[in-house]
Amino acid sequence: MQTRRYHHGDLRAALLTRAEETLREKGPATLSLRELARELGVSHAAPSRHFKDKQALLDALALTGFDRLAETLAASQEGIGETFAEQLGAMARAYVDFATANAELLDLMYAKKHDPTASEALVAASQRWGEQLVELIALGQHRGEVRQGPMERVGLPLFATLHGFASLAVSDMLPAEALEHGLDDVIAHMLRGCAPE
Repeated sequence: MQTRRYHHGDLRAALLTRAEETLREKGPATLSLRELARELGVSHAAPSRHFKDKQALLDALALTGFDRLAETLAASQEGIGETFAEQLGAMARAYVDFATANAELLDLMYAKKHDPTASEALVAASQRWGEQLVELIALGQHRGEVRQGPMERVGLPLFATLHGFASLAVSDMLPAEALEHGLDDVIAHMLRGCAPE
């Protein structure tokens, strides 16, 4: 691995980028502010201007992860048709793509979200993607494409199904052929589950 030296600029961003690379390569246990400083060629005290400790770094990583997830899901809706099926399909594919490309980060995001010490900003960011799904369901209900009912009764099965499939895909528990066509089947199942009665 070639070390990237830090050259005057945004040290906070450089630390987060390198921390995410380390997370992907070695997992969260190996993250160290001192090691990141060494790899970026700054003094071991320099990261403390941005992160008081490793916990603060992990919180910031989770927060940026949730922000990126929300941006990814919003982008998935650009240029998509106006039916609930098209919009849900695009959102589901974007979520699974994000999960498989960022498996370690997604694990960290959900772990930090449920941490009792999670900041208000992190909790708010963690809810943003769920709000996107809720808005999509509400619009589908308004147009008569989704069954009526309380949002948690309609939305929870969608989220559980989607997140469950993403978890299976990330953990290599699905054979290649199931992964290839499985998401289509999952989306079809989700659409049947929330179709008007």
